[in-house]
Amino acid sequence: MVNIRLLSIIRKEFIQIIRDPRTLILVILIPIMQLLMMGYAATTDVRNVPLAIFDQDRGQEARALLDAYRAADYFHLAYDVDSLSEIFTLIDRGDAKAGLIIPPDYNQKMAGEGTAQIAFVLDGSDPTVASTSLSAAQLIAQAHATDVMAERLARSGQGAVVQTPLEVRTQVWYNPDMLSAYFMVPGVIGMILYSITSILTATAVVRERERGTIEQLIVTPIRSWELIVGKILPYAVLALINTVEVLALGSWLFGVPIRSGLGLVMLLSGLFLLTGLGIGLLVSTVANTQQEATLTTFTTLLPSIFLSGFFFPVEAMPRVLQWISYLIPLKYYLTIIRSLLIKGVGVDSLQKEILALVIFGVSFIFLAAMRLQKRLE
Repeated sequence: MVNIRLLSIIRKEFIQIIRDPRTLILVILIPIMQLLMMGYAATTDVRNVPLAIFDQDRGQEARALLDAYRAADYFHLAYDVDSLSEIFTLIDRGDAKAGLIIPPDYNQKMAGEGTAQIAFVLDGSDPTVASTSLSAAQLIAQAHATDVMAERLARSGQGAVVQTPLEVRTQVWYNPDMLSAYFMVPGVIGMILYSITSILTATAVVRERERGTIEQLIVTPIRSWELIVGKILPYAVLALINTVEVLALGSWLFGVPIRSGLGLVMLLSGLFLLTGLGIGLLVSTVANTQQEATLTTFTTLLPSIFLSGFFFPVEAMPRVLQWISYLIPLKYYLTIIRSLLIKGVGVDSLQKEILALVIFGVSFIFLAAMRLQKRLE
């Protein structure tokens, strides 16, 4: 049976949205402006890029090469793997941003007069990290090759130029041209979902309290959960519409791929909506005016922007801020949406991020509903 009271609340909320031109401008025009501005954002340098090592040689020369990469603070030798498939898995999950592959005959080639070749693969889904890593990988290898060549000349007593002993072959995955739009457009989706659901949900509840209509709703037969669902559902629908809007425009204007199924993208985006809705409801239980609710919500937006990896790579931050970033729900969603659109991975590669969003979403919704119910009573 259709819940007439719930439908009435939803219809009332949509009518208020349509009658408020400022809300329509916020919902329709602002996402497009964000997309156009953020799609051409500048990149920054990074340090301590997580690097997976597949050393098939294990010789003295291979250790010297790894010491050269370790000495430069561009890379953090985080994983020592035993197969190429492990590198693929680590990069798909986002645990490693690059992989270094040393062939089994590396020590033999470096000890002789030939040219040894190593492979360096990069995760191009983040052009900031990929471009810095690409340059750093080549420069470190060239500097190491120069040292080795100088040693060869010293041993042979020759002053002539000899063949370069080391060659680096690089390959960028997912985003070979390292376009920044591939990184920024999915980030805009995360910011839209978070900002619209949190700000508009908080102000919608407080607006009823400001106008004195909340008391009128309380004396009606409407239950507390019906009021809560009726208030937040329209904004969830609008946020999902904005997601489709940005996906379409991002694909059309900037060529951003959608390599995973659209259904999975929308499903996990809906999961992230729980967090934004919960924060908005929680703010509405604290704020007494719409202005206060907006300002309170903006205080949560700032750390979300700077600590989630939206603008600046988390790897470039101080260690303390990296720890704090684990408390930012947007960080996990950005990993999810960028992996789905650019890498085309499945749920198996995003289990940690999905679990984190479930915990955040359920916790915020539960706390907000409990506090709001007390205020309504």
